[in-house]
Amino acid sequence: MTSYISHTTVDCRNAYELSEWWKPVLGYTDIPDDPNEPGHEECMITDPDTGHTVLFIETPDAKTVKNRIHFDLRPRKGSRDEELDRLLGHGATQVADLRGTWGPGTGWVVLADPEGNEFCILRSETEMSEANQQ
Repeated sequence: MTSYISHTTVDCRNAYELSEWWKPVLGYTDIPDDPNEPGHEECMITDPDTGHTVLFIETPDAKTVKNRIHFDLRPRKGSRDEELDRLLGHGATQVADLRGTWGPGTGWVVLADPEGNEFCILRSETEMSEANQQ
């Protein structure tokens, strides 16, 4: 017998604000009939293509250490650096720049959302394919 991941849960201080911040980052939408509104303590968003869901749940605890689990994001279109620029413009904070750590065109960038939750931006599939052809 095995289990499957039902959804990904993110503990946070403000479920509505953080879910609203992540929707354009991931291209997710609200779940129909889910009370995703200001003041609601649980807000869930979904990928309209895959059905994957992320649940934001308010907790009284502030984030104090590095996340043990985090999102690794790969741009659907464009490059890692273009996505980095978009997310920094959206309000993400750069935590670490590990681009080129293992040679030209490699690595990733660690960012944080408005509540300090880390996530990484990887190279796009196109960038990876082009690097493998060289």
